[in-house]
This record gives sequence, C-alpha cells and structure tokens, in this order.
Amino acid sequence: MKISGSGNDFVLFNNLDGRIKNRKNLAVHVCKYKYGIGADGAIFLEKSRKADYRMRIFNSDGSEAEMCGNGLRCLIRFIHEQKISRKKSFLIETLAGIYKTKIDYPDVSISMFLVKKPELNLTVEIEGKSIMLHSLNTGVPHAIIFVEDIEKIDVKKYGPLIRYHTIFQPFGTNVDWVQVIDKHHGKIRTYERGVEDETLACGTGIVAGVICGAMFEKFISPVEIIARSGEKLHVSFSPDFSQIYFKGGTKLIFEGQWINR
Repeated sequence: MKISGSGNDFVLFNNLDGRIKNRKNLAVHVCKYKYGIGADGAIFLEKSRKADYRMRIFNSDGSEAEMCGNGLRCLIRFIHEQKISRKKSFLIETLAGIYKTKIDYPDVSISMFLVKKPELNLTVEIEGKSIMLHSLNTGVPHAIIFVEDIEKIDVKKYGPLIRYHTIFQPFGTNVDWVQVIDKHHGKIRTYERGVEDETLACGTGIVAGVICGAMFEKFISPVEIIARSGEKLHVSFSPDFSQIYFKGGTKLIFEGQWINR
C-alpha cells in the first residue's frame, strides 16, 4: 500500500509475521521510480514487546531512519485501512523511542518529543560564507536555518553541503529552511538525509523548525506550517516543550501486490 503524508510518500508493508527479512533491499527496489513503485521510503509494521506495534522505516537509499513523523502518520493510516485494529490510538515503537498516536480519519496526530538537548547558534562555513543554524533532534537530527524567503534558497546545492558538513559527522543531518510569516504561521523546505533530495514534506523537520522558532520567540502555539507540497500541517506545544503535538492529513494512493521478477 502506498500512502502520502502531505507529499511525503511511503510504501507500507504488513510484516507482523516477520516474513520480510531483507528490509533494506526491498526498500531500495520498491522506492525506485521507473523500476519500482517510487517513494521517499518503505515502512514495515512489526510486532513489539514494548508497544502496540513497531515501525521500521528505510529511506529510498536503503538506510534505516530512527523515526519519521510523516511516515508514522502514514503507518497509522495503514493500520486503519488494513483493518488490523479498530483502536483509534496506538503506542508505536521506533528506534527513537515510543510515540503516542491518534487517528481522526484522515488526519493523524502524534505526541512528539525532543530526543536530545538542542544545540543553538552554531556557525558553519559553506563556500566562504558563515551560516547560522540550530541543531535539534525530534527523532532524527535537523539543522534549522531561518530565512526571509525560502523561495530564494537553492536546496539542491546547499542541502548536501550542510547535510555532510564535518560538524554533523559521522551520521549527518537533515536540513530545514524556515520562513516565519507571523507568530502562528510559517513555511518550510527540507533536504532529507537518506532520500538525498528535497522532499515535499518532513514531519520531524516541521516539528524541529517550529520548536526551534518558539525557543527564539518567533512562534507561539499553535503553529500552522506550509510544506513544500502546499499542504498545511499543525504543531502545538506547551511553554516548556514537554508536550508537543504534530497533526496533518494522509492520503491513500493505492494498494496492490509487489511482484519482483
């Protein structure tokens, strides 16, 4: 089944029986455009001893991600569409921790959290220019850069230069450019690690961008963010960031059987 979370698309598999062993190889094949289904990543629903279910997510390049906000929203929609459970809320285990989720069809909300203490006001040198950014981990690492106009950003050029910068080694980072419209509205563009390109939406990036903005009093809860896809996603949070909620729509693209011949 293929589901899109605000333009961030995934191929989802029911692997509760553990039949699929080589997830990395399958992810690379199904995510290829022209030769596969085409997607930003592949997600596998699996059993968990700590939560209701476990999510394993592999990017289109075969690398495994610790967490993916839009991917998790799509997984909950998948559980609903496959009639795997009649519940409306779930605890989902990921490599970044356990997340509380709730479906209000077709929207899905996630209770998010900061995995590590943010590193603010970092300076990196890119082609002789100093760029101020902030590093937040909302399940995966994100470098947040505030700009006046995201339309003027060359994401394909600067994304890889920051993503692979020595300051973020050995694992690298996702890169997000955030434009503040007002205290409750903003826009974002993201270069995603593992996809190695700009994506139409990134859930963990949106949350990281909003929370980072709130730390500098640029945003006040609730915040509506326009992703590159044009869709609007919502982030709300408590003053001390102990409670963070991320909500957005999901869209079922198709369901079928993968045949690799």
